[in-house]
Amino acid sequence: MSFKQLIVIASLLTVVSCTETGLYEKVVFMPGNEWSNEQKNEFNFEIKDTTANYLVYFLFRHADAYEYNNVWIKLKSQLPGDSVARAERFDIPLAANNRWLGSGMDDIFDHRVLLYKEPVRFMKSGNYTIQISHDMRIEPLHHVFNVGLRLEKLK
Repeated sequence: MSFKQLIVIASLLTVVSCTETGLYEKVVFMPGNEWSNEQKNEFNFEIKDTTANYLVYFLFRHADAYEYNNVWIKLKSQLPGDSVARAERFDIPLAANNRWLGSGMDDIFDHRVLLYKEPVRFMKSGNYTIQISHDMRIEPLHHVFNVGLRLEKLK
């Protein structure tokens, strides 16, 4: 099998596997590896199945040089048809006992943190918008590579 054939097959598998998987994941890269609290990272997704439950994760990638054991975030959600956004604040633990909680390679660490203890059910079908910004006293946060959101549909 030639290299071109492998690329075509891999592309087709990617397209087929991306259709209705029940998974949404998007990451936003931080310019200069700094996260300003003015940067509102926006995530847009469509919910069709209002009977399904979802796990909602916050994604965070940073260097070993990140200076804090946690990150406070503000999550602002806009539901379909609503004119008022709902705001929440989360304290995301990143380290315990002088060790990063996420997975790491060399000096880069990834965290996938479940935001809600219970699965979430989206009561309205339609397009949702979630904005995530940091809520730390330090401005900007240094050594942050990216921030993201992941939704996993439970079967």
